[in-house]
Amino acid sequence: MPSTLFSPDRPALVRRLRAAGCVFAEDEADLLIAAAGSAEALTDLVDRRIAGLPLEHLLGWAEFCGLRVAVDPGVFVPRGRTALLVAAAAAVAGPSPAVLDLCCGSGAAALVLHGRLAPRWLAAADVDPAAVACARRNLTPLGVPVYQGDLFAPLPVRWRGRLDLVVANAPYVPSGAVAMLPAEARLHEAPVALDGGADGLAVLRRVAAGAAEWLAPGGHLAVEVSAGQAGALCQIMADAGLDPSVVRDDDLEATAVTARRHG
Repeated sequence: MPSTLFSPDRPALVRRLRAAGCVFAEDEADLLIAAAGSAEALTDLVDRRIAGLPLEHLLGWAEFCGLRVAVDPGVFVPRGRTALLVAAAAAVAGPSPAVLDLCCGSGAAALVLHGRLAPRWLAAADVDPAAVACARRNLTPLGVPVYQGDLFAPLPVRWRGRLDLVVANAPYVPSGAVAMLPAEARLHEAPVALDGGADGLAVLRRVAAGAAEWLAPGGHLAVEVSAGQAGALCQIMADAGLDPSVVRDDDLEATAVTARRHG
């Protein structure tokens, strides 16, 4: 039973978090206090946060597009900038689409699109078993299947050439830049969710090639990428038979590319 005498020293907690480099120390303090049922639990949470564990992994959830998304330890934490990807995808989806959230991580994008699009079919997929287990926690209650495997490989073959929308927050950090990522990501998220190969586009090349086969004529692929990679990715998509368009949000510091399959 939580102690009725639990009365944390919020100012002291904020100072500790700020000294540890937490930019949003006040907000984090409130979230950690709310998550703790006792002084002992709060001390444990704060100690682990100061040691570098991601706040979302400590809380067990992340806020994304106004929803609370369950996030397990080791699973990629959905970023605020990915709201642009979700919005760009929704804008090109069309009515009652068949939708795939590829490289789904926690399933955050599928969770949001489920509410925005009223899809006739929605599924998610990821190669990482921990991500699949987490996504199933978020999506199974909605009746959304989550497949484990390499990109499109685990999907039911009946959907080949019939998908209206593929959303992919695939890894796009160049291998040489992974070591420069913040420690929260570099040390506590799966490398497979971060490392995009030599130029950062290795996985996205395969996504574009697969989308050209799995999308219905007129269907769309939507992906996130860095601003500096957008031009090269557009050429990759064009070579795959897709018609790309770049979407940018300077406030979110985010770039997405949507691409329509010809036909």
